[in-house]
Amino acid sequence: MTETPLDRAHAAMMADESDDTARLRFYERMADIEVYLLLEREPDGDQIEPQVLDHEGAAYLLAFDRAERLAEYAGASASYVALSGRNVAAMLEGQPFGIALNLGVAPSSILLPDTSVAWLRDTLSQEAGEVEARIETVLPPKGLPESLIEAIDAKLATATGMAANAWLVGVTYEGGGRGHLLAFVDAIPRAQQALVRAASEALTFSGIEAGAMDVGFFNHTDPVVQKLMKVGLRFDLPQMEALQKTPRMPGSDPDSPPKLR
Repeated sequence: MTETPLDRAHAAMMADESDDTARLRFYERMADIEVYLLLEREPDGDQIEPQVLDHEGAAYLLAFDRAERLAEYAGASASYVALSGRNVAAMLEGQPFGIALNLGVAPSSILLPDTSVAWLRDTLSQEAGEVEARIETVLPPKGLPESLIEAIDAKLATATGMAANAWLVGVTYEGGGRGHLLAFVDAIPRAQQALVRAASEALTFSGIEAGAMDVGFFNHTDPVVQKLMKVGLRFDLPQMEALQKTPRMPGSDPDSPPKLR
């Protein structure tokens, strides 16, 4: 089977266990991808009963990043449900389960204990603070690591139709203060929270301090947008659906995961 993004992230993490950035990237991929959770039987409405693996006194749910890998492990007729990694982590809140990922069927085979799942859930649940500030000067972005640029690009590649585009710039604010700003243009109002979350996670999983980048939303008619276009680094969001619709990032509703039976 073709190597998957999770395989590559796992290989980078295992190549140097002291590389915190690689470890964070692995968990970011796990949160963002769709995983196939092996079930005892077909779902009953919003109720699911996952198969549980007992290993050395710990319990794990069995998850795979490809349906073909699940079928290789459990057979083509096995029951499963497809969820984002973040939804699986949210679903396990208060539950003593780890995740057995791609167990025995892929290079990324790994047992993640319940403490790791709890860490991922807590990290994903962190919320960005909200402040109001007036931009004084717009500058080219400088000094941000390439890992953050790549993380932003990867996050926004899943934000289909949520905004027209985004611009990364340096800014100074009236009354003092300077930093970097990720500015979204013509974002759907109901998608703004998901976009803020995506930007926040790009920082977190790149190992960058939260204060390194602000997030703002602008209409294309705002005068500052012309300044963004002159000096900013542009990110194009996929536009496969009309902006009037409200698409969601995969797993962007962790408040409504399935319920365990």
